[in-house]
Amino acid sequence: MDHLLKIRHVAFIVILLLVMSSLSHKYSAQSAAPEFDLIITNGRIVDGTGNPWFFADLAIKDGRIIALGRIAPERAARVIDARGKVVAPGFIDVHAHIEDDLEIGGIEKVPLAENYLQMGVTSVITGNCGFSRLPLGEWFAKLEKKGISINVGSLAGHNGIRRAGMNGDFDRPPTAEELRRMRELTAQAMREGAVGFSTGLEYVPGVYAKTDELVALAKESAAYGGIYTTHMRDEGNQVEQAIKESLEIGALAACPVEISHFKISSKKRWGASAVTIKMVEEARSRGQQVTVDQYLYTAGSTFIDIIFPAWLFDGGKEKVKERLLDPATRARVRRDMVEKAAGQGFTDFSFVQIASYRPDSSFNGKRLPELAAMTKKGDTAEAQAEQAIEMLLAGEAQVVVHKMSEEDVERIFRQPFTMIAADGGVIDINSDTSPHPRSFGNNARVLGLYTREKSLVRLEEAVRKMTSLPAQTFGLWDRGLLRPELAADIVIFNEKTISDRATFQRPKQYAEGIDYVLVNGQVVIDKGRHNGARPHSSQRRLVLNALSHSYGAPPKNDSIPM
Repeated sequence: MDHLLKIRHVAFIVILLLVMSSLSHKYSAQSAAPEFDLIITNGRIVDGTGNPWFFADLAIKDGRIIALGRIAPERAARVIDARGKVVAPGFIDVHAHIEDDLEIGGIEKVPLAENYLQMGVTSVITGNCGFSRLPLGEWFAKLEKKGISINVGSLAGHNGIRRAGMNGDFDRPPTAEELRRMRELTAQAMREGAVGFSTGLEYVPGVYAKTDELVALAKESAAYGGIYTTHMRDEGNQVEQAIKESLEIGALAACPVEISHFKISSKKRWGASAVTIKMVEEARSRGQQVTVDQYLYTAGSTFIDIIFPAWLFDGGKEKVKERLLDPATRARVRRDMVEKAAGQGFTDFSFVQIASYRPDSSFNGKRLPELAAMTKKGDTAEAQAEQAIEMLLAGEAQVVVHKMSEEDVERIFRQPFTMIAADGGVIDINSDTSPHPRSFGNNARVLGLYTREKSLVRLEEAVRKMTSLPAQTFGLWDRGLLRPELAADIVIFNEKTISDRATFQRPKQYAEGIDYVLVNGQVVIDKGRHNGARPHSSQRRLVLNALSHSYGAPPKNDSIPM
């Protein structure tokens, strides 16, 4: 009997210890800090490589992806259920214009950048077409202090460098001393975090630069591992010659070439994309690294200057005003404008739509023929040119130009070396501007119209064009893929409903179908709404992060700023 009592006593103690151990473990688990900041569960992972999607959970901590696979949701402080949704890397837009202080495009005035985030863009490269802030280091510091919602990188812009390095008279080659100064400015921008050197060869003063000048400055960029990015001299009638020069600059400077907003911008040359694509393919087959970017619309957007002859702008604003106030010169400008439009296959300026005109916002959204009629100038091309001259004298205007064909757009989109970029800016949705809809819908348009509806490429390929391809091209080595240790820039969207809502008539409408966007591991778009978070990285920080968390190590370069 005593023996049985001892056995029961021992059994009771064992059971009691097990219960206490279990309770202690449970209490400890409940009181311990969560292992992860966030877990995304049940989503279809489109990882950015172009490979077929797969099911997996994804864990995030301290701004980085920690794990992929089967992950218990209770291990995180927050869980997002992505059932029925696609989980992809945040989109990288390699051609943005957010460097200025204008209402249409200035990140300093619109720090939340909601139009980009609502279409899944988490990182942008600005400073394109030869326009960038200088000195870049000071600008990055200002953004760091202000706080913005997207990651920002910048190129070193040739137009700004040329203005700073020369003394006002731009229609000539630089002197040896001026070229030395421009080389120094380019190298300084690279040391301060620029990802490359950009040109805008249809704009003043870049339009006056010769090839040898561009090669010399591109070499400064190449010395720091930078890319040569170009808005070429011509995207219409002389596009082949412009591509040839771009390839020559890259070859002589020994750096990769990125051709901006690749297109055929002349009605007379529609269909020529078959030729221009072949030129890129042949260059790549020779071993030259060449890529292009594109927005998925048949209209572009730029300054109204683009419809004027280049000679008008030599010498700066005062010279422009002096010329236009002279009746004979003004008549010559009108003739040259009409001739330039006719040379591209247009009988008038109906292809020009006003996006932003500060002196009179009622002009926004209207086309030049409508404005010429409204102001009683007449219905001829010359009258429309006169209307444009008056607007140029009164103040700068942004325009949308309808000059491309859908056939060319689709052919360029299919190419494996084509990236997606809006060529837009950060825009206040409540402003009175009428911008190009690409700033609100470009990436969603790719996934909705061109991928789901037109089936031009697979979903995985469309995502690759917006993620790993731009990251690889611009050396953002810790972004563009969903992999452990990489930055947690992530977009979660509904493949069946994602679409652009912005139109040329009503351009300021956010895309639909995107539920969540994370920037550096922090949720910014939460159930379709911007929550005000500003977790960006500037390019200087992106460079440092890339060196520490590379998924394909960049060429060693001791000159990268530390």
